[in-house]
Amino acid sequence: MAMIVVKFGGTSVGAVPQIDRAARVVESMRESHPVVVVSAMAGVTDGLLQAGEAAVAGQVRQRDDKLWEIRSKHDQAINELFKDRSTAVAMQDTERQIWEEIQKVFTGVSLPREMSTRSRDLISSFGERLIVPIFARYLNALGMQAEAVDARELIVTNEDSEFLLVDFDETKKRCQKLTKMSKSGVVPVVTGFICSTPAGITTTLGRGGSDYPASIIGSCLKADEIQIWTDVNGVMTADPRIVPDARVLDRVSYKEAAEMSYFGAKVLHPQTIMPAVDENIPIRIKNTFAPDMPGTLISAESPVHPYSVKTVTSITGVTLVSVEGRGMIGVAGVAGRVFTTTARNRISVLMFSQGSSEQHISLVVNRQDGENTVKALRREFETEIERRRIDRISSISDIAIIALVGEGIKGVPGVAARAFGVLGKANINILMIAQGSSELNLSIVVRQKDAPRVVQSIHDGFELNGVGR
Repeated sequence: MAMIVVKFGGTSVGAVPQIDRAARVVESMRESHPVVVVSAMAGVTDGLLQAGEAAVAGQVRQRDDKLWEIRSKHDQAINELFKDRSTAVAMQDTERQIWEEIQKVFTGVSLPREMSTRSRDLISSFGERLIVPIFARYLNALGMQAEAVDARELIVTNEDSEFLLVDFDETKKRCQKLTKMSKSGVVPVVTGFICSTPAGITTTLGRGGSDYPASIIGSCLKADEIQIWTDVNGVMTADPRIVPDARVLDRVSYKEAAEMSYFGAKVLHPQTIMPAVDENIPIRIKNTFAPDMPGTLISAESPVHPYSVKTVTSITGVTLVSVEGRGMIGVAGVAGRVFTTTARNRISVLMFSQGSSEQHISLVVNRQDGENTVKALRREFETEIERRRIDRISSISDIAIIALVGEGIKGVPGVAARAFGVLGKANINILMIAQGSSELNLSIVVRQKDAPRVVQSIHDGFELNGVGR
């Protein structure tokens, strides 16, 4: 039986017109047996967490105002979507039960003035739990059979909230419920973002990971396609806010999409791709606001652009940390100790480079980790610093990583030279450069103030405005 998994992001269900548009999309594909995954309405998860912070701080009025704002948003959606009064009343009763649970949770964090990771996950979960019953009931109003499904009944994770791992074997067993529903003509509407431990404790897949449940479910069901409906036309050659003539890419490979996501492309979360790759399921990015646009297809293979590079992305708000010293020459294990130190302090290294002279090691970390990285490395190499084998460990903040991505970069000479030529003409100073072992990206570190000009220059220099044609 053909089956597709369809995921709608927060902006796609952010208000009544968007909910109606998304529901019509589902209606148009009912013959494909859709399994629908829905995010919280835009801004609701942030609002819930803000209310939680206010509760912990004892700011009762701010807490209540934020919760009232969220409740009013959902009440308005119910009143506008359901003209039949009995349906609206039944829907409000369903929502009331969820709000009773919300009040209990907020009482629980208000009294001890503390919000644990477990409480934060539970509070975050309510955004999806509030909208999914509304969306399912609206599909019913359009003449479809639909049923709300809590993803906590499907997706099982371990109990470590910092290093969450999905138990795919157990999740596959539980997802068979969706197959049975679909075979009987019911459209399952599943909460995005949330899951649970084997003990039934609510966990989440992390902010930005709301597409991940769709990929997990698609993998477990061996779906024919996973569709991510969002507010952009697809994966683009660059951020259109920086490059106005950026174009939509018709197709990209799994590997290219993973690199793009890692280096700042916001269309897809990096984790989303992995389950789809395991089952070779294509992912299609579509725009809820322009449903007739073809979007971007992500699959095992994609066409190679004549100039090798397919897109240019950027990460801002990062810090460059350098370890320098002539005493490092020929000394084994220095790079290993750098990585061990960052791992021990749970610092994610975005980019790494070591000079061939072995006198200089550079790594890029998130800005909030910059100071801690320098302190941790100075502690680790305290003896070497005292003996002057290491001259300095320093950092430069307000930098950016610019990544050129494309399958065609692999084994093609001249890509770096072309990039250097383009940036030389633009009078851009390069702080660091590296190429991943996959040879799918070339990463360049520059001052953050130069990042928009670098992205535009690379886009023009590699003629990326012709890629989507």
